[in-house]
Amino acid sequence: MAIQWFPGHMHLTKKAISERIKDIDVVIEVLDARLPGSSANPLLAELTGHKPTLKVLNKQDVADPERTALWLDWYNARPDTRAVALDASEPAPARKLIDGCHQLAPNRGGMAKPMRVLICGVPNVGKSTLINTLSNKRQAKTGDEAGITKLEQRITLADDFYLWDTPGMLWPRISVVESGYNLAASGAVGRNAYDEELVALELLRRLQAHYAPLIEARYKLGLAAEAIAALPDDELLEVIGRKRGAVMSGGRVNLQKAAELVMTDFRTAVLGRVTLETPAQFEAWQAAGEAREAERAAKKQAREDRKKKGSGTREP
Repeated sequence: MAIQWFPGHMHLTKKAISERIKDIDVVIEVLDARLPGSSANPLLAELTGHKPTLKVLNKQDVADPERTALWLDWYNARPDTRAVALDASEPAPARKLIDGCHQLAPNRGGMAKPMRVLICGVPNVGKSTLINTLSNKRQAKTGDEAGITKLEQRITLADDFYLWDTPGMLWPRISVVESGYNLAASGAVGRNAYDEELVALELLRRLQAHYAPLIEARYKLGLAAEAIAALPDDELLEVIGRKRGAVMSGGRVNLQKAAELVMTDFRTAVLGRVTLETPAQFEAWQAAGEAREAERAAKKQAREDRKKKGSGTREP
């Protein structure tokens, strides 16, 4: 099941970024450190062109530190790109972003040439929390639901440093299937766009492969890590649901409730420090997604060619 979510206000955000970008010196893209590849918006890369970009791996305090290091190296190896990991609610690390912007655009600064920065990110990635920390004010709405910010706003961080905040935006077609599931698990996708049980099963598969001890520590299943990793994901969801009391009359497990429990535990980080993807995994997923899209485009073109050929042979 491919997960897609691009509501109307995101079309407006796309248009606003397209119009704003010509006057911008640096782009800050806030990523979720638990899914740093999946939460990077390919549409944003198209809209911003070759503008210097600061990648902020937010929520690093709940991400796997070893995998965060891999992602920082991966992003810092790219041209005109810097990457930092931080917790948006901590003032000292957040203030380093201003220095990072000046490093990317050293000729900007002072009243004659103020720094102009566009800050973007997928929904529910912690962008508004970061803005409030940077400005020492509650200037942006925060919440644990996708799509809180709906309008662009300009925020003055200093007399010569302007920050434009944009609403959280995904992209019209998520071609990397695994990214869709990871985004849904993180809360970046509206709840009406996915099946919670399917997303929870995908999430459990990621956790089983690398974080089975954390599953046991959280749910006290009485199973060795190897046994947890070997369980079919649907059986594991059922075992967790039964252990957590998500049981209906007749003794059946309420899988919907169990799925909600698992996703909530991931989102609130009570499972521990987890990162759902490595750069190598994401690159493989991305290559497979591009291959699927190329095949899809070829089939569409073939259908159109057959239509044209057929219409050209008909009698008027």
